[in-house]
Amino acid sequence: MRQASGTLLVTAPRQGLHLITDAVAGWVAGQGVGEGLLTLMIRHTSASLLIQENAAPAARRDLENWLARIAPESRDFEHDDEGPDDMPAHLRSVLTATTLSIPVQDGRMRLGTWQGIYLCEHRRQPSGREIAAHLLGA
Repeated sequence: MRQASGTLLVTAPRQGLHLITDAVAGWVAGQGVGEGLLTLMIRHTSASLLIQENAAPAARRDLENWLARIAPESRDFEHDDEGPDDMPAHLRSVLTATTLSIPVQDGRMRLGTWQGIYLCEHRRQPSGREIAAHLLGA
């Protein structure tokens, strides 16, 4: 049994969903694990991770718009230390995921044909994000 761990650093250029599949796949390929399980965890509370449609840009836009409607920016939140997008970013993170588990086979992630891994940046002023990665297998 082998295991590898590391940190992927990602900076999103704007609020929204950003495809990071290639960066994750590159990290997995460099670990020398053929069969196993990859765990990704974003080390922030105002950003998240998703596995979602990666072929149709409209699907990404619809999801971004839905998140904005369900957790709109507002000065009505008590927690607004960093501005009106602070608490909505936390709410959007709760609605999505902070951890993903992905099977690895033949040294590659077993994502579906139309699946991609996204960093969901919920803040208007993006900053560097750390994603902890752990791969366990043989």
